[in-house]
Amino acid sequence: MALEPGPMRVEHNFFATKAEVLEDIARQDLWPTTYVSERMGELPLHWHDCDNCGYVLEGSSYVLGASGEKIPLGPGDKLIIPAGALHAEGKVTERMVYIVGISEAGNLLEQLKLLDPATSPLEQQQAGT
Repeated sequence: MALEPGPMRVEHNFFATKAEVLEDIARQDLWPTTYVSERMGELPLHWHDCDNCGYVLEGSSYVLGASGEKIPLGPGDKLIIPAGALHAEGKVTERMVYIVGISEAGNLLEQLKLLDPATSPLEQQQAGT
């Protein structure tokens, strides 16, 4: 089941247990993996060509939406990123642990390559090109 196309969004306090995360991932037919983010600077605006959801288990940071707005992230939050949605991970000052579900089985970092914002199909569609 593919995510509905559209912008990246965050659902705060979406889950309380890892079991709830795994149930949600199964319901969406995503492939789960664990991702640990150590300290890093803010990433540039980008998109991915596959759907993905991130569930914050520990740590806090923020994500940037397509227009640059900062949306806080913390434990219990679900990050929903449909394929083509522009976003950027914010500066990480403390270790963050996520369970990430992706729509295609494969190496997480290969599946979630940072693609040029100018080539996002969602942005091109909204611009009428």
